[in-house]
Amino acid sequence: MRIYHCHFCSSPVYPGHGIMFVRNDAKEFRFCRSKCHKAFKHRRNPRKLKWTKAFRKSAGKELTVDSTLTFASKRNIPVRYDRNLVNTTLNAMERIEAIRAKREKAFYKNRMKGNKERQLALDKKLVQDNPELLRMREVEIAKKLTKKQAKLEKINDDDDDDQAQAQAQAQSDDQFEISDIESDDEDMESMESESDDQEQQITKVKQKILLKNRRSKKKFQI
Repeated sequence: MRIYHCHFCSSPVYPGHGIMFVRNDAKEFRFCRSKCHKAFKHRRNPRKLKWTKAFRKSAGKELTVDSTLTFASKRNIPVRYDRNLVNTTLNAMERIEAIRAKREKAFYKNRMKGNKERQLALDKKLVQDNPELLRMREVEIAKKLTKKQAKLEKINDDDDDDQAQAQAQAQSDDQFEISDIESDDEDMESMESESDDQEQQITKVKQKILLKNRRSKKKFQI
């Protein structure tokens, strides 16, 4: 599978994708999308558009001179098929790709080195030239702090209300329990009083029976 590159932005064009334009002199131009095709027809310079690889290379944002970049052109040379040669080229391609990725990473690190210091110096200069920005920032910070404090106070008030409701509920539960206990005590006392009355009645009945028996015995003796 052969992967072409866009003539305008240098992005990959896979089989079955993109647009191909053939000029009168039989030269082929492949484009990844209609955006690149239209820019090519309008005769725009890809080095002046920031989204193309040509601009990035001309601006020093990508590697331009490196030994790993020359292998892509060498692979397009037709060679007689040989199994050993194919295996070695495939292994070499993997190794070269890993080396290229490492070099691009190192290039990016070197390119971005010192950006933080430069940005910090620019920020300091901006603050020195415009001191009112600090006042505006202080006002914004004060507003944010007041909003946070208001939120915290609201949350604390809600918590206090919840605690008060919980305490009132607990007190009402305690009162209900006390009333239940008192009612149970009253029931027990009433039960005890009823049992005492029954015992008294039983003793009275027993005494009456004993008196009757004694009287009957006396009559029989006479």
